[in-house]
Amino acid sequence: MNLQNVLSQLERGLIGIRLPSTWCQGRTAFGGVSGALLFQAVKQVVKPTRRILSISTNFIGPLIAEQPFDIKVEVLREGKSASQVLARIEQDGSTCVLAQFCFGESRKSELLVSNDEAHQLVSPKVEQCIPYIPNMTPEFFQHVEICLQQGGMPFTGAMTSHLGGWMRFAEHEGSQNELQLLALSDAWPPTMLQMYPRPAPASTMSWYIEFLKPVQLEENQWFGFEAVTHNSADGYAIEEAKIWHPDGDLLALSRQTVAVFA
Repeated sequence: MNLQNVLSQLERGLIGIRLPSTWCQGRTAFGGVSGALLFQAVKQVVKPTRRILSISTNFIGPLIAEQPFDIKVEVLREGKSASQVLARIEQDGSTCVLAQFCFGESRKSELLVSNDEAHQLVSPKVEQCIPYIPNMTPEFFQHVEICLQQGGMPFTGAMTSHLGGWMRFAEHEGSQNELQLLALSDAWPPTMLQMYPRPAPASTMSWYIEFLKPVQLEENQWFGFEAVTHNSADGYAIEEAKIWHPDGDLLALSRQTVAVFA
């Protein structure tokens, strides 16, 4: 079941949704797909003329695959040019994922500051992609292509926490927008895991992502990704990533708080 098939369940309502085990990492659903489900549900209550500006997500508890869950959406405020919406995933009476979405309508403004940053990536090569290996890589890796160019694989004793490369879905599903960017941005392992010499668990606790501009890519194009660890101490790490259009435009900024257990 590809991403579009997962999201199509929302056409039947927000109750009794199920995720197949192929979208899991360990015992919980891959955070990108749970975020994409909430985003798709929220878009149903927001004016189509308003684009997504930011999403703040907290992963509160595991979302277990193959078991039904519900999505609840609450419009906090609908202003003249902005919408604030809260959404959550509930399973067995407990909140698993909670996210707040901020949408905005385009307005005339005299202020214009263009981003002039550039990524350090080279053209992606499929042979550089991390393969899906049962019982070794996360289950959801069978749905994504991660082309690693900067940094190393988790648990290889690397001397850097920098991580970067390209990402796209293994099954091309038509044109790509903020929804696909959101889902893919959480596909990368936590940046600092490559520094460990042996396997150690880690879990994203909170995730904040801002969209600089509307996103539009063809179905087989790659998103660029570059991430750094700002700090890791006392069992928690803060990492930040930049997500790029293949032509070099900066599309989004992402920041995560990760709990590490080593």
